[in-house]
Amino acid sequence: MVEDSKVRDKQNQEKHEKGTYRRQPLPASLIPKQPTILTSKDKDTQRLIVVLSQASLETYKISSSNSSNHKGGEDRYVLLNCDDHQGFLKKAGRDISEARPDITHQCLLTLLDSPINKAGKLQVYIQTSKGVLIEVSPSIRIPRTFKRFSGVMVQLLHKLSIKSINSHEKLLTVIKNPITEHLPTKCRKVTLSFDSEVIKVKDYVTEKLDSDESICVFVGAMARGTDDFADEFVDEKVGLSNYPLSASVACSKFCHGCEDAWGIM
Repeated sequence: MVEDSKVRDKQNQEKHEKGTYRRQPLPASLIPKQPTILTSKDKDTQRLIVVLSQASLETYKISSSNSSNHKGGEDRYVLLNCDDHQGFLKKAGRDISEARPDITHQCLLTLLDSPINKAGKLQVYIQTSKGVLIEVSPSIRIPRTFKRFSGVMVQLLHKLSIKSINSHEKLLTVIKNPITEHLPTKCRKVTLSFDSEVIKVKDYVTEKLDSDESICVFVGAMARGTDDFADEFVDEKVGLSNYPLSASVACSKFCHGCEDAWGIM
C-alpha cells in the first residue's frame, strides 16, 4: 500500500511537470450542502438575528468636482473615521467616538465568519446613528481591510445597494424602517446591558425560547453611549459578562451560545 501511494505521487508529480494533471472532483457526498439564504421575507425559519445599532457609518466629502485640485468631474467621498478626520471632527465640535466605523467592520467579520452563519441560521442588520437601516446578505464576503470596507460602505450609502459581480443578488441593501417589519413573526427581542442579570446564551435560548422561536439581539456598535438605543423594540435586557465587552466579543458570545443550543458545530 505504501509503495502504491509512492507510485501515485510520482505519477502525479510527472503530470504536474507536463501540465496534464487534473485534480479529481470530490464525491457529491463530501461536498457540503449550501444552506438556503435567509431573507427578511422568510418569517418562519428559526434563526439568530443581530442588529448592529447606532453604527458610525457616515460619508465625508474630501474633494469637490468644482475644486481646481480635483479632476474627473465627480465629488469624492470617504467614510468618516476618527483616525483620518480628527481635524474635521474637532472643527465641527464632535467627539471622535462618533466616528468609529471600525467597530461595525469588526462585528461584521466576526458574525459572517461564524459557523452559525455558514449553517444558514444567522441574519444581520445595521442601524446607523443617522437612522439608515441596512440588510446584510449572509453570503457577502466583507473586505478584510478597513480601507476596502470603507469604499464599499460609501458606495452603499450613495447607491443604496451593492450587488454581486457574478449574479444579480443584492449583498447589501438599504431598506425601510422600522426593523420590526423585517423580523420573523415569532421572535424574542433582547438588547445587552451591563446592569442586567448575566445569562448563559445557550441556557437562555434552550429554556426561554420555543422550538420555533427566533431571537433578535440589538448590539450597540458605538464606542460609548447609553444602552437605551433599542428600548422601543426589545422585550428584555440581558447581560453577557461580569466584565465590559467590545461589540465584536458580544456578537461572538451570542453566536457561540446559539450554535451550542442548536447543535451547530
